[in-house]
Amino acid sequence: MASTDAGSDAWRTVLWRGAVIPAHLLALDAQRRLDVRRQRALSRYYLDAGAGGMAVGVHSTQFAIRERGLYRPVLELAMNEARHWQPLGGQRPLVMIAGLSGPTPQAVAEARAAQELGYHAGLL
Repeated sequence: MASTDAGSDAWRTVLWRGAVIPAHLLALDAQRRLDVRRQRALSRYYLDAGAGGMAVGVHSTQFAIRERGLYRPVLELAMNEARHWQPLGGQRPLVMIAGLSGPTPQAVAEARAAQELGYHAGLL
């Protein structure tokens, strides 16, 4: 399994050494609803391709996930995939970054949600 332990400093080492941390895309079906299966597949794709982690909910095109109540579910999906992902080369630390936006109360609430889920950092 990959290491996503927020209490560990291993994620900081990943950042300092340099890593690709893609901005996670949002998988929607034909009705523009969250496609959970494909969302999980995207997470695994990034990690299998060698990404040092994922930045979730950071695209400006994803602001709507907050309006539709999808912010936390999308973050949960990515974190669950990261925690259960089995890297071929053995366990390695990952950096998980959550997008934060909106007025201060909203951004603070999003930061708290991200922290509860085990994200390491937030991107405003």
